[in-house]
This record gives sequence, C-alpha cells and structure tokens, in this order.
Amino acid sequence: MTNRLWIYDTTLRDGAQCEGLSLSLEDKLRIARQLDSLGIPFIEGGWPGANPKDVQFFWRLKEQPLTQAEVVAFCSTRRPGTTAANDEMLQAILSAGTRWVTLFGKSWDLHVIESLKTTLEENLAMIRDTIEYLRSQGRRVIYDAEHWFDGYKHNPDYAIKTLEAAADAGAEWLVLCDTNGGTLPHEVSQVVRDVLAALGTNREVPVQLGIHTHNDSGVAVANALTAVQEGVTMVQGTINGYGERCGNADLCSLIPNFQLKLGYDCIQDEQLVRLTQVSRSISEIVNLAPDDRAPFVGLSAFAHKGGIHVSAVEKNPLTYEHLEPEKIGNTRRIVISDQAGLSNVLAKARTFGMDLDRKNPACRQILEKLKDLESQGYQFEGAEASFELLMREALEQRPPWFEIKGFQVHCDKVGEDCTALATVKLSVNGTNILEAAEGNGPVSALDAALRKALVNFYPAIAHFYLTDYKVRILDSGAGTSAKTRVLVEFSNGQDRWTTVGVSGNILDASYQAVVEGLEYGLVLGDREAIVLTVSSY
Repeated sequence: MTNRLWIYDTTLRDGAQCEGLSLSLEDKLRIARQLDSLGIPFIEGGWPGANPKDVQFFWRLKEQPLTQAEVVAFCSTRRPGTTAANDEMLQAILSAGTRWVTLFGKSWDLHVIESLKTTLEENLAMIRDTIEYLRSQGRRVIYDAEHWFDGYKHNPDYAIKTLEAAADAGAEWLVLCDTNGGTLPHEVSQVVRDVLAALGTNREVPVQLGIHTHNDSGVAVANALTAVQEGVTMVQGTINGYGERCGNADLCSLIPNFQLKLGYDCIQDEQLVRLTQVSRSISEIVNLAPDDRAPFVGLSAFAHKGGIHVSAVEKNPLTYEHLEPEKIGNTRRIVISDQAGLSNVLAKARTFGMDLDRKNPACRQILEKLKDLESQGYQFEGAEASFELLMREALEQRPPWFEIKGFQVHCDKVGEDCTALATVKLSVNGTNILEAAEGNGPVSALDAALRKALVNFYPAIAHFYLTDYKVRILDSGAGTSAKTRVLVEFSNGQDRWTTVGVSGNILDASYQAVVEGLEYGLVLGDREAIVLTVSSY
C-alpha cells in the first residue's frame, strides 16, 4: 500500500524507562497481547541478555506467539576493538529467535569520542560489522540512529556517514532518533529532507526512514507528524507517551492523527475503535493513573462543561468536537458543575435515562442546588453518581433505602498497630439498627459497619466494593479547620461509580460519600461480581 505507515511500539523497552513504572514479566506479556490485538505491526520486547526478565519474555512468546505483530529484539552495535561474531551480547540477541532486530548506534561524534572512547572510523566499522553479522544470521535489521538530530547539527557529514554505513550493510529502515528531545518541528522537517537528498534514490534497495522522538520540548507528536509528511514511513512511540524523562511520542495521539486526519493506513478501523480501551487497560497494567486530559483517549477528551457548548453539541457535535469519539472508542460526556446551564442538566438527565422537559420546575431546582453545593466545595464532575442521586431527589425518584441516624469512630493505636472501631445507627423501613465493625482505618471501619447493618436488608451490597478513595483539602490556609472533599469510587464488578462528600471533618465527608456510594449501588441493581477491595485508606 503506497499510503502504508508502519507503527513501531517501544512501550516494553523505552516506555518502561518511565519514572515510577515497573513491569513484571506477566505485565510485559499482557501489554504485548494488548498491542497485538490493536494491530501494531512491530512490538519491541526489550534487550535479551540485559536482564533475565527480557530473556524469559522472548522465550514465553516462542511458546505462545502473538497473532500478527512482529516481536523485535533490541541491542547496540558490537563493542569497540572486537568483532560482531565474537560479541557475546549478540549471541543473546540471536537466541531470542526474533525475525527482526533493532540495532542502535552512535550518530553524534561527541558520543563516539566521549562515551565509547573510540575513533570515528571504528564507530562506522561497528555499525557495518554488526548489521552484516545479523544479516548473515538471517535477521532483518532496523537501525536506530541514536542522538541523530544532535549529531547532525554538530557534524552533518559524519552523521550522514553513519546512516550510509548502516544502509550499505543491509539495514532496511534507518530511524532518526531525537534522543534528547530538543529538536523542533521545523528542524525535523529540514533534516529529513537533507537526509533523503544525501542518501539519494539511486540505491539498489531504496532507503526507508523512521522517526523516534522524545517529548522533552513538548513536541514529540508534532515532530513525528512533521517527519511523516516529509517522507518517513515508520513511526516509533509508546502507548500513553510513557518513557524516560518527559516521555516518548504518544501513539494514542499519533495513530488517530495519521489515520483519521492524514489518510495513512496504520491499523484496521475495527482495531482503531479499541484504542481508548487499550490505552486505559495498559494504564491499569502499569499501575499509573490514566491522564484524563490526554488527547483522543482521555476521559475529558470529549467532555463538555460550559452551558453554551453543551447546547451546541446537543444540536450538532461538530460544533465543539474535532472528530467522532466513537471512532477511537471514546465517548462524549456532559460535565456537571457550577458552569452548567439547563442544557447540561437536560443532557445529563438523558444519560441517566431521564427525559426531562426544559419547562419542568425541577430542572431549575436541580441547577440551583448544584451551584449552591459547588459553592460549598462539592464537585460533581468526578462524582456523577452523587449528581444522579441529587437529580432523583428533585424529581422525587430517590427511594428511601435507609435513614442515617448517626455514627461514631474510635481509633486505638498500640505500638505500631492502629485499628479503628465504627458504630453506626440507621433505620430501614422503620426498623432501627445499631451495628459496629472494625477496620484498619476509620473509613474502612465505617464502610464495614454500614455494610454489616444493611446487607441483611439489601443482599446486593455484598457485591459492592470500595476501589478508590481520594481526599482534597479545599482551603489549606485554614489549617486543621479546613474543609475536606472526599471522593469514593465503588464497583460491583461491572460498573464503577463515584460519590462525593464535603465537611470540615474528614470522617464526616468520608461517611457522606460512602453512604451515597452504597445507595447508588442499590439504584443500579444487584449484579454478582468480584472486584479488588482496597484494604487501607
């Protein structure tokens, strides 16, 4: 295909260098299968021989191969003063058994002299010898020109010689790497043109260029887009932009831009629809919170908050959306806040299955209540379950599941151990209940006591679990008298919902949120599931 663009994912190697990210062998295998299902053509698995985990990764994929992706082993050129055939590092690469190998070499004379402590000619020999050896062993080679743009700026003639050495030795792709992330788009554009002119088109095997950009200047995605428009046919990046320092070019932004806006063939349309799901699944695997404001796949990417915006989007989504969110597996969201107008309330009601008439007095009541609560510190953007309960109450559709009478919490610390005992009083259908339970923290104890009191009346509660707990101090200047906002997320294994509580007392705020969380779960109905329980708050 003349418009084919080859996507090369390096999440498992370059992305794993992200601060705070640590992957187990099972994590790497799960991510590889997610990428495979997305249709990524090349998946860089790591550096075999660098650590036991990467060796095992390639072994495991031999036993259970991916369905369509090429798994790529990564390594450097041979060491100075030896030969590729005698370099033990390359034997580990061959043992990985991949058809493709990505080899990186030095483009910048500074690195050759200062880091490798060798001559410029020996560096060229290292590039040629290593690629020729890998080719003689039946491997296909992608050559990553490390620090390419910095090297070209400082010594363009020598930098070009390194690419010529790689191409002459049999590398099929020459990937220009902005390793330090300091290059700007206009520089990328000019340098790619220079490279294509210098290497010429009269070779027996035409040169194919790739691009590998880092985000230290905040333009990794822009640099990759620019390079492709100048003739690059391979793009390297990571899911969610993970990577060392400020990260790598984000494939979750690049793929839809290339495919939906520039007309390149990257993956199948039915695979593109899974992009948001894959992004969030990999976030869960690496145990890093998803970026809600990430382009295309973020929770807020198609969220509308201002009343005028919502009114327009309801009439025609093109008014405030650059593409249909469904194309990349995301969804449109109407956000409720003190910036909301009646359009927000009506649109949000429809997502809850409520068809409200703008003339219904309850609409104005809901809007006024919303603005009043937000002025007190409540926030419903991230607590839509609480907002639905507020709407149901205004519409007289909020069942009186139970009535709260009060609670007490006692914490006892002995040595290093700290336990909490919570007592709750409530009423269900006129029956008064007094119940107590222990937990390893006050919120845990409150949650346990409430469940214990209610589960006999509402068995569905046994399937609700706390999955997240967030605290925000609203007026830090007030010291210990500051108001606290608590967001609590629940799950029943199929749905997730978040509720909010606000108070000058953190336990009271937590109690409000937990109570509403249990109540909202009852609104959703009884669904059997098992989910991870947060054991400490």
